[in-house]
Amino acid sequence: MPLSPLDDFLAHQTPDTFDHVYTGDRNFYDRYYFNVHGCSDELFLITGMGQYPNLGVIDAFVTVSHGHTHYSVRASRELGNDRLDTSVGPFKVEVLEGLQKLRISCAPNEHGIDFELIFDGFVPALQEPVTYRRTGNRLTEHTQRFAQVGNYSGYINVDGQRYEVTPDRWMGARDHSWGIRPNVGEMEPEGIKSKYRDFATFGHFHNWIPAQFPDYMIKVYFDEDGQGNRMQEEAVKVPRLGLDEPVIHLGSPIADFTYKSGTREISKTIITFANSDLRLEGTPLRTNYLLGGSGYRPGEPHALGCYQGSLVVAGERWDMNDPEQFAQIQGLNEMLCRWECSNGDVGFGMHENCVFGIYEPFGFDSWEAVAP
Repeated sequence: MPLSPLDDFLAHQTPDTFDHVYTGDRNFYDRYYFNVHGCSDELFLITGMGQYPNLGVIDAFVTVSHGHTHYSVRASRELGNDRLDTSVGPFKVEVLEGLQKLRISCAPNEHGIDFELIFDGFVPALQEPVTYRRTGNRLTEHTQRFAQVGNYSGYINVDGQRYEVTPDRWMGARDHSWGIRPNVGEMEPEGIKSKYRDFATFGHFHNWIPAQFPDYMIKVYFDEDGQGNRMQEEAVKVPRLGLDEPVIHLGSPIADFTYKSGTREISKTIITFANSDLRLEGTPLRTNYLLGGSGYRPGEPHALGCYQGSLVVAGERWDMNDPEQFAQIQGLNEMLCRWECSNGDVGFGMHENCVFGIYEPFGFDSWEAVAP
C-alpha cells in the first residue's frame, strides 16, 4: 500500500492508503462524464474518464457526432497508485473548483479530435438517488452519482474544423459516479447469474435527461424492466445558482415516446409528471451513438476497465450514411434535444436512452423487434 499525494489530505475513510478502496469487488469504479453542444445540430461531443482501482486501469474516451461521421478517440493505461493523476495519453481532467468548475482536454493526436474546455456549473450539483441492486445473493450494483448542467468555454477541433466555444451558447451536462456496477473490465463467467436472468423476458429501458433552461435545470431519470416495472426514478426542477428558490420534486415521470419506423431510435419525447402540470416535449437535433468506440459496449477488448497494457491510444470513425456502419453503433443513444416546456420556456439538453431486449409497454416483444 504505497503512499500517494492524496494521502496528505484529511479525507481518509479507512485505515488503508488512498490507492485502496473499501471493497475488493473487481467492479468498483470512479468515473467522470461530460457532454458538450452549441444548442444546435452542428456538433455533439461526449467525453469521459474512469478509474478501476481493483483492476489497475484508468481509461478515457471522446466520441463526436459531426456531419455524417461519428468519431472516437480512446486511451487506456495502468492506473498505478497516484489516483490524483487524471491523465491518460492525450486526455486530462482537472478539478479547478470542486462541484463547480473543471477543465477537460484532449491534446492534438493522429485521430483528428482535440479540445480544451472549461465547464462552469449553472446549477448546484444534484445528488441522485443511490442505486442498489442484487442478482441472487450477489450485490451487483451499488452506485452514487451527482449531475450538473453548465456552460463551456475553450475550443474544439474536429477533423481540421475549429469551433470557438463560448459560454453564451455552448452548454451541456456532466456527472460523476462511483461504486459498484456490472460490466466493468473483462467479462466474467455468467455462472449462477444466468438463473436469475431469463433472456426470453429480460429487458432494460433507460432514460436520463438533464435539460438546461434559462433559469433552471429539469432533471429526469428512470429505469424500467422489460415489463415496464419502475426500478429507479427521479424528476426535479433545480434553480440556477444565485436564485434563492427551492428544488421542486415533480413526481413520477411518465413517458410518451415516438420511435422512428424500423428502429429503436426516438423521434419525439414527451414527459409529464405525477405531481406537476409541467410538460416537456423534446425534439432531437443530433445523436451521439455512445456504443461507437467509447468502451461502453461490454465484451469488446477496449471495453471500460479492460487492461490493454501500460498505455494504448486508438481512434475510429464511422460513416453514418452507410447502413452497415451505422448499425454497428446503435443501442445507447445520447440524443441532443431542443426542449419545449409547457410554461413557454425553451431549453437544450441530452436525452440518454436505450431499450435493450424486451420492452412490452412500447411493443418491443422480442430482442429483434423495432418500431412499425
